[in-house]
Amino acid sequence: MSTNLLSISAAIGFGGVVQEYLWNCENQQLRVVYETLGKGSPLLLLPAFSTVSTRLEMGELARLLAPNFQVVAIDWPGFGESSRPSLNYRPEIYQQFLEDFVKDIFNIPITAIAAGHAASYVLQLAVKQPAAFSKIILLAPTWRGPLPTMGASHHIAGFVRELVRSPILGQALYKLNTTQSFLSFMYRRHVFTDAAKITPSFIEKKWHTTQQPGARFASAAFVTGNLDAVHEQADFLELVQSLTVPLMVVIGESSPPKSREEMNALVALPGVRNVVIPGSLGLHEEYPAVVLEAVQDFLFSSEN
Repeated sequence: MSTNLLSISAAIGFGGVVQEYLWNCENQQLRVVYETLGKGSPLLLLPAFSTVSTRLEMGELARLLAPNFQVVAIDWPGFGESSRPSLNYRPEIYQQFLEDFVKDIFNIPITAIAAGHAASYVLQLAVKQPAAFSKIILLAPTWRGPLPTMGASHHIAGFVRELVRSPILGQALYKLNTTQSFLSFMYRRHVFTDAAKITPSFIEKKWHTTQQPGARFASAAFVTGNLDAVHEQADFLELVQSLTVPLMVVIGESSPPKSREEMNALVALPGVRNVVIPGSLGLHEEYPAVVLEAVQDFLFSSEN
């Protein structure tokens, strides 16, 4: 496992140093792209899993944090500018990746800010290796993929996943579900709350992310619940109850009802600091300055 510097022309970032982390997975080497900005204590930004997942959704938040932290934002394997091979994407892959990345890149305890589905993965690692973390912030945390949330059975979700993975029909289905009009609809429905921010140029950038070679494989895994690191609310809450690292949760006041119920159950646990701010599941991208303002006391306090 090694790290190489990427030229700016080879990657589109948010103004930091763009590098690649070479990681071995299932007998092949994956290129994982990450970006570093600022100086200070290390802070890891983990974007949400989604069809349009990329470190750039954390870009403005990274810039706001950079005056006080050395911010590292990643593109998860299978997403963004990282390698997108046709693996059977599942939790074990991302659990091992995150463990290896944190061990290889950082040599002191880090603050981690994780959005959406990244929550379960950072919690699992922090329970396993608490000394690796100093603080954790979860932004609109989720643990159940879209299809299971809609009530699809494990069998149906698996059927859809294999269908999307298939060569010809799968490509066609994926393209239908990543048209710019559909992406715009999804953003308006449960990602952003201010429709004025969902501009044609914004959606075009998101669409471009979905059209990279191999993009459908990890996306299909997420949508069908194959990246759910836990499968019951009780298991998710148990992770938090087992945590010894200070934790804060940021909730969007316009979060979808089922997701909001899960977040409410999480913050009802003893010792979990929380705040409700404007936004929905994409609050970290839509309202980065509000996020920073909401968490800065927690971030900069020496006692939590």
